[in-house]
Amino acid sequence: MAPSTPSKEESPLPPPPITPGGTYGIEKVSVGCKIYITRTDVDGNVEQRLAEILSIRDKPSYVEGSSDKLADKLEYFVHWDSFNKRLDDWVSGTRLVLSRDLEWPRPKPPPQKKAPPKAPRATNLLKRAATANALAATAGLGPSTPNLKRKVPLDEEDEEEDAEGEVDTSLETIDLTAPMEPSKPPPIFSKEQEIEKLRTSGSMTQSISEIARVKNLNRLQIGQHEVEAWYFSPYPKEYSHLPVLYLCEFCLSFFPSSLTLSRHRRRCTLLHPPGNEIYRHEDISFFEIDGRRQLTWCRNLSLLSKCFLDHKTLYYDVQPFLYYVMTQRDDRGCHIIGYFSKEKESPDNYNVACILTLPQHQRHGYGKLLIDFSYELSKKEGKLGSPEKPLSDLGLLGYRSYWSEKIIELLLNTEDDLSIDDIAQRTSITHADIHYTCSTLQLFKHYKGQHVICLTDAIIEQHQKSMSKKKRRIVPEALIWKPPVFTRDQLRFGW
Repeated sequence: MAPSTPSKEESPLPPPPITPGGTYGIEKVSVGCKIYITRTDVDGNVEQRLAEILSIRDKPSYVEGSSDKLADKLEYFVHWDSFNKRLDDWVSGTRLVLSRDLEWPRPKPPPQKKAPPKAPRATNLLKRAATANALAATAGLGPSTPNLKRKVPLDEEDEEEDAEGEVDTSLETIDLTAPMEPSKPPPIFSKEQEIEKLRTSGSMTQSISEIARVKNLNRLQIGQHEVEAWYFSPYPKEYSHLPVLYLCEFCLSFFPSSLTLSRHRRRCTLLHPPGNEIYRHEDISFFEIDGRRQLTWCRNLSLLSKCFLDHKTLYYDVQPFLYYVMTQRDDRGCHIIGYFSKEKESPDNYNVACILTLPQHQRHGYGKLLIDFSYELSKKEGKLGSPEKPLSDLGLLGYRSYWSEKIIELLLNTEDDLSIDDIAQRTSITHADIHYTCSTLQLFKHYKGQHVICLTDAIIEQHQKSMSKKKRRIVPEALIWKPPVFTRDQLRFGW
């Protein structure tokens, strides 16, 4: 008997899975599948880790005719399983482990028609209870007693929903005055758990197109430092996938080779960011730059920061922002360490829109110095400030640590009783951020019928241990700055 042919209505089957331990050709590896790849960890040990293939390209360094093997010709952009997106990287085809399991992407389910949304059952019941109260009042019966429970008959639609949910009653008892259930206490903050979560979490951005974008730069040469790019940044296509992209550390212009950079440096006379120096203490200086006046420089700064910030996508419309750039001075000029941007007119009173410490200067306390400077500006303005959400993973850790230090330090150095409003006025931290920090540290205690802020011995000991390390501080007397005032014409977009 001849085998029956499948009908046209049958959906195509997904590729057959590879049997465990089986060997297959590299031509079977496609975008979307997961495969084991060799990598070297921080201790120098070679391991095999599962990774997802995001893109495939020809190896730029491949010389035609040097090898006939497909593994020598191709490169794969991969996302390591259980690792942060910033570690995504291009790997050679020779690093693929073809003797282990290969996981195919699951086929997408067919789209289903969405049923029209129904009004929530609880909402229907509350509406009927309110209607019953109104009818009773208009009929001269007087308002219903607010402390009583009312029984409200269900209509036909509600009876059908109860039938589907296996509820065999036609009356529903609703306590319209019952207090709301207390919210669950916040989880205990653990720095080790947070660091592990940030290491293994994925992208911070909410845009699917941003998540799927492949990192287009390998390494950046900034002055004497060479750093690896973490994320996609919209530099021109002709600069993509270069071994190294060279940047002028003063004007932030970008070049494809060290030769073109050296030619540029002979003509570039800029030795500091193109703005007003508003702070100078020891070897640290801050410059204020208007995005409207310095379009090119601010756009170059945004392109650079996009290499290390996954959740920020603004890199073109820089005019509504002020940029505060922190630099380190020496005999050769003022070298950029980090910056934060701030809206000229923020409806939500954000004192920071985007904040970044360049990777080569991280873990030296410069991040908290940037945060401290932003709150000093808020104090000068006489406002409470908060950073724009969502924060990046590293930014969230920095702000949590800064808020904790400032609040605990103020409580320890003040003998008077302080309320949340007192703490906000002295630190310029918003009430919401103070409440969040105190809840995270579990500083709220119930004492004699009211909530008080209480410091435990463990928190004090941890704070003293942290403050024993020598840290840089912003000196308010060194800040020479007045809050800028802008007219409507200055706040308007223009070219």
